[in-house]
Amino acid sequence: VGWCWDAGSSTVTNTDGSVSAQVRANPSAGFSIITWTGTGSNLTIGHGLGVKPTAHITVARTGSSVGCDWFVYFSVLGATTNLRWNRSSTAGTTGQSDLYNDTEPTSSVITIGDSSCINVSGGTYVTYAFTDIEGYSKFGKYTGNGNSDGPFVFTGFRPAFLMIKTREQAGDWITIDSTRDVDNPNQHRLDANLSDAESSGDVYHDFLANGFKLRTSSASRNPSGQEMVYFAFAENPFKFARAR
Repeated sequence: VGWCWDAGSSTVTNTDGSVSAQVRANPSAGFSIITWTGTGSNLTIGHGLGVKPTAHITVARTGSSVGCDWFVYFSVLGATTNLRWNRSSTAGTTGQSDLYNDTEPTSSVITIGDSSCINVSGGTYVTYAFTDIEGYSKFGKYTGNGNSDGPFVFTGFRPAFLMIKTREQAGDWITIDSTRDVDNPNQHRLDANLSDAESSGDVYHDFLANGFKLRTSSASRNPSGQEMVYFAFAENPFKFARAR
């Protein structure tokens, strides 16, 4: 299985930040790829989206940071919090100011701190930046109810792709899509942080015309009173979507 995002047709040198970055951006799809070189000190990089990113993911390509985590920022959690795409751990909220320098991204730049895992002098890094596009993509959070008749989460479109993650307890990055599951409920699961084969033994979600609904009481998908984060991409623009 492969999921692909279109970042446009050309790469440019972006000088909006304190260091120059190579950026391939597709603002209409809310996605850009940024490659840059670390300095060992707090810095900013341009992202080319023209609006504030609602999520970004950074990982080392070369240098002593290689082998560190994939660091994930969600705007609904804020720049003082991070998740790790390769781990099931809870959201880090303390002792993490060296990742994003506790600074929110802007419409032009992303702030990177001086952590040895995200910014060493001469090391090279890649950042994937996303922003919500109405009717196409949504990065958000919901609160679980611990019931098999779980909450409905409004996205404004019928999802084609959905990834969810607990933020207050350990849990995997559960990934489902409408290609491997052509009807409801969605049961074919892959976990982004694991090398496990696909699992299809449990009921997870329904994909609906304007969002998704939880169909499980599992603590890793629908924990009672706890927050989950998600990102979703549409099958069709909402005005053309049809319920299943």
